[in-house]
Amino acid sequence: MFKIFKKTQPEQIQTKIPQHIAFICDGNRRWAEMRGLPPLEGHRAGISNFENLVDWFIARGVSTITFYIFSTENWNRSDEEVNFLMDLFYSELNKNMKHAMEKNLRYRVIGSRDRLPKKLAKLCDELEEKSAGNTNGTVVFALNYGGQDEIIRAVNAAIENGESVDKDTFETFMDTGDLLPVDLMVRTSNECRISNFLLWKLAYAELLFIPEHWPDLVKSEKLWQRVLDEYTKRDRRFGGGKKKNYSGKQK
Repeated sequence: MFKIFKKTQPEQIQTKIPQHIAFICDGNRRWAEMRGLPPLEGHRAGISNFENLVDWFIARGVSTITFYIFSTENWNRSDEEVNFLMDLFYSELNKNMKHAMEKNLRYRVIGSRDRLPKKLAKLCDELEEKSAGNTNGTVVFALNYGGQDEIIRAVNAAIENGESVDKDTFETFMDTGDLLPVDLMVRTSNECRISNFLLWKLAYAELLFIPEHWPDLVKSEKLWQRVLDEYTKRDRRFGGGKKKNYSGKQK
């Protein structure tokens, strides 16, 4: 189902493109520590080339890109780190407002906003509202997000609505209900877990775990191409299998 790659693959003509790529942006602190830098510098490096990465994938036909930037479990980190990250997200989302309008991109922020600083929660609302009509692609930040939390909140909303649901109507109660299913999930830093990320949307996703830390991937066009090349090799059957004569009987 998934594969770890370590060697550069030869370039090939892209025959299929994932419509929704989801990144678990892991390894910022390890990247900094390897360089003798304070861990917080790794977080700064992790956003240093973000908009160029978005533009590159959108230009190649990807329509939705989701970034897991802060989970519901990340509140367990030190107050210093959490406060730094909240300030960093606020300044970055302010920059993203300009990017959204210049490049005709819709921005979404998924996850509960209950614990976010008020000014950050307000900025999330503003970014979504101002970019809602943009049509060139969708960029999603999973901020204070947990897959189990999303499903539980959706279940409670469906119960409150008072009607039975099927798969399609249940999705309307989810943060991610209007997003495409994930075609390819990429996690950096040699961690081979999905860590409570987009549990519903990952149902049939291809999974790719790579050794590079996120600050290395975010600035490397070579790595971006390797991600697309790896997806090209995958044979997605969605449970259907290949059509074969399993009985051996003559037809």
